[in-house]
Amino acid sequence: MKLYDATLPIQEGMVTFPGDPPFQIKPFFQRHKGDPFDLALMSVGTHLGTHVDPPAHYLDGGSTVDEIPLEILVGPGVVLDMRGRSQIDRPALEEAPLGDHVRVLFKTDNGPQLIKSTFHEDFVHLTEDGARYLVERNVCLVGNDYLSIERYKNPGAPVHHILLEAGALVVEAVNLLEVPPGPYEIFCLPIKIKGADGAPARILLRG
Repeated sequence: MKLYDATLPIQEGMVTFPGDPPFQIKPFFQRHKGDPFDLALMSVGTHLGTHVDPPAHYLDGGSTVDEIPLEILVGPGVVLDMRGRSQIDRPALEEAPLGDHVRVLFKTDNGPQLIKSTFHEDFVHLTEDGARYLVERNVCLVGNDYLSIERYKNPGAPVHHILLEAGALVVEAVNLLEVPPGPYEIFCLPIKIKGADGAPARILLRG
């Protein structure tokens, strides 16, 4: 079996969603200045890089990132090849080898854009009818390879609402460039921040 790290490295200058705070890190304690150890201070948005959107991101009273059941975050799933498509809609999903998988990650043409420092507005996204199809198939975790699963500036964020209201976790900015399509055991490990509307995550795939 092979283990893939599908996490976008967090670093200064990395791409962020327009308006979101950039990542910053600076020394706080430094050994070369006489401190007993090195320690840095970080400024990190809750939706930076590879991250999860729990229900609290959009829904009043929704579960926060520390309340996500482990059974959703870890388990069998599939990486679906959606390259060559401008959007992921119901017909595309009906043609895809989803099977009985309830954890789904989309590998699209977004991949090369994700590792660039500038935001790309015309990214491949999930449509509303695609989201409803996933809910009908009892998908509990759905992720893509750019900073949002939803079309840029989509009024009301209906895709997020459809998924989150159904209890499906949204995972964004998954780095699938080196990951072949197919079935995997998925490990989605967000930082456990009490009461948070989201958190950066480490995504590992074993297949």
